[in-house]
Amino acid sequence: MELINHDPLVTSMSEVLDRLPALSPSCCIYRVPKRLRRVNEKAYTPQVVSIGPLHHGKEALKAMEELKNRYLQDFLHRTNVSLEYFINKIRAQEAKLRSCYAETIGFSRDEFVRIILVDAAFIIEVLLRFCYKHLRVENDRIFNKPRMLEDVWPDMRMLENQLPFFILEDLFDHERNIVGIQTTIIDLSYHFFKTLMHMKDMEDTLSRIRPPHQVEHFVDFVRKLYPLPPQLKSKVPQVQEPFQTLTIGRMSSCVMDVPQARGQLETQTIPSMTQLYRAGVKFKKGSSTNIFDIRFNIDDGILEIPKITISDQSEVTLTNLLVFEQTLCKKVENYINDYVVILNILVNTPEDVALLVKNGIVENKLGDSTKACAMIKNLADGVIMADEFYFTTLCENLNKYYRMFRHRWKEYLVKHFFNSPWTTKEIVAAAIFLMLTFVQTVCSIISAAQQ
Repeated sequence: MELINHDPLVTSMSEVLDRLPALSPSCCIYRVPKRLRRVNEKAYTPQVVSIGPLHHGKEALKAMEELKNRYLQDFLHRTNVSLEYFINKIRAQEAKLRSCYAETIGFSRDEFVRIILVDAAFIIEVLLRFCYKHLRVENDRIFNKPRMLEDVWPDMRMLENQLPFFILEDLFDHERNIVGIQTTIIDLSYHFFKTLMHMKDMEDTLSRIRPPHQVEHFVDFVRKLYPLPPQLKSKVPQVQEPFQTLTIGRMSSCVMDVPQARGQLETQTIPSMTQLYRAGVKFKKGSSTNIFDIRFNIDDGILEIPKITISDQSEVTLTNLLVFEQTLCKKVENYINDYVVILNILVNTPEDVALLVKNGIVENKLGDSTKACAMIKNLADGVIMADEFYFTTLCENLNKYYRMFRHRWKEYLVKHFFNSPWTTKEIVAAAIFLMLTFVQTVCSIISAAQQ
């Protein structure tokens, strides 16, 4: 006979444990860890519009709810499909939608479905009206008066403010079949982000994003627009090793433990941009459209870095890409993390930023080198250091070049003697003075010997 346990604590705890949902492999939308959020809260928190359930209902974002409902109304009118149809379509996928969020969503079934439908229709309308101006209505609050696009689209790139991409595809594909729009949600998203982020054409990359390849959400979409450069693909993680969290953003020196890749790289002193310049390294804006494609030719001493735009918008993009990469449940290449690390190593002072600006590598929209330097250091706070590092070869070659005697000697001369044309004249004058002194001394010795 089975004994019944009447202990209320056992009963209540058992009920809690029984209600725990299974961990879903499809989770892709996460809360940002506090260690990153404390650096710049605004980079992770929507300021104007909530997308999805994580920030829904916040007082500061309620003003947009009426506009989102108007966009849903226009969406339904254009598709000529009943509201009931779309509600049932989302209800049928409720469990799948909830499983995409890393935390349990507390909203009721009806409220959750309402949030997803309103926000999905809003996103589709924003993308369509951005690409097709004839779809914009008079006095449109986002595109006409008071033109809120610049306030809305940064919120659409935040990890906590996402909808699963598949629901956008499902709703839009139905509209496309009815209205006859010859495009896809992938193409609309590409045009939207490429234009607003000032990207170069990436048609080759885009072809690798289209079905059957899966996109999780907009943050994942932007990440896939910047794939791992071919020359870095030799370093692909084979085994998921334990991660170590390091706060390197405030390092004042340029000495750090560079992660070992293939067991070949030990602790290195990585020179900053200013140190490399003094050692004779020449800087060039890279022609690649991929920002991670940093190259160094050790034979001619040219460091190529693709153009970087430093602004509040680029900070939002990079920080959310970084967090998404770190929080992925699946094994992925951590090259965004490593890119932030290498930037942090190369840029230690405002002078380093000024060098990048001077050589056309950085467009500093913050206007101040000190602010730009601080932003880069903030990005590196709390990066994850794994056992492998994508820029190992780059670091090795930079160090090899830097340590060559002739380059170190050149740095010494530039630093101590050739910082200004006045110093150069002083050196020449001193050399002439020493030469004359030497000649005078020799003449005096000869004269004394003759006497």
